[in-house]
Amino acid sequence: MGVAPLVFGLIFVGVFLAVEGLYLLAFGRSARRNAKVNRRLMMLEKGDDPLEVLSQLRKERERHVNASGTPLLAGIFEKAAHANIPWSPRTIMLITGLAACVIFVALTVFTSLGPLISAPVGLAMAFGVMFFWVNGRAKKRLAKFEEQLPDAIELMVRALRIGHPFSSAVSIVAQEMPDPIGTEFGIIADEAIYGLDVNESLDRMAERIAVPDLRFLAMAVAIQSQSGGNLAEILAGLAAVVRSRFKLFRRVNAITAESRWSGWFLSAFPVIALVAVQLIRPDYYDGVTDSPLFVPATIAVGVMLAINIVFMRMMVNIKV
Repeated sequence: MGVAPLVFGLIFVGVFLAVEGLYLLAFGRSARRNAKVNRRLMMLEKGDDPLEVLSQLRKERERHVNASGTPLLAGIFEKAAHANIPWSPRTIMLITGLAACVIFVALTVFTSLGPLISAPVGLAMAFGVMFFWVNGRAKKRLAKFEEQLPDAIELMVRALRIGHPFSSAVSIVAQEMPDPIGTEFGIIADEAIYGLDVNESLDRMAERIAVPDLRFLAMAVAIQSQSGGNLAEILAGLAAVVRSRFKLFRRVNAITAESRWSGWFLSAFPVIALVAVQLIRPDYYDGVTDSPLFVPATIAVGVMLAINIVFMRMMVNIKV
């Protein structure tokens, strides 16, 4: 049991890399193509019917939202909706179950844990691996969307100033911008063609994608449609605000980078020290393990480390 923490960490990292490798094997090539041309345009270029393309894209974006009420896995499906994971909810559950089986076998082989302990620990670690992976994908996609949004708004402003209606401006964004924003705006453009109100489509996208600036865009378009005014000037001001906010966010990240790394190091150092002691001197704690206070003290230290991580993150996580 002296190397148990290291074994747990290696198993977690190994399963995480396996999930990432499986995803890249299945969708890596299409993801690289989507970096230049968005997925909706690729599907239309293949000759697919526009209505079928719209139905498929809407189904892909709504399936994780509809599955977000699943017990225990609700958090994973909510993040999967933000990340727009191509896997279906059933596939995610299957991969999580396979990961739990792999972790269970690894814990049984490489540790002295019994099956009654390895099974729940393996299930919990598999859930953690999947949530950690999906959450990383969601953050990456939302960050990319947030970075593309000022360019998309400015593109709509230029289209409006030369006389295009707002629906045509949205279509131009769908044709010129790569994923993720290109396909998302393409769905709005297609829904407008088939009779859905653009304001309603924007509201749905703002609810589905957790980007505050997108909510501002939806509100600005809704207010202008009711009260009138120069939409191009409104969106130009919004684009300037969004771009300035994004630049300020990057600047704050640069300023707080040292503090954030220091916080993570101070949080991880006790764990690293514990693993190092266990590897160098596996019998270091043998003199106190029989004490009735050992387990409560260990739990108290773990809780304090968790509180330390929370407070460190609160101090360096500055909202812009």
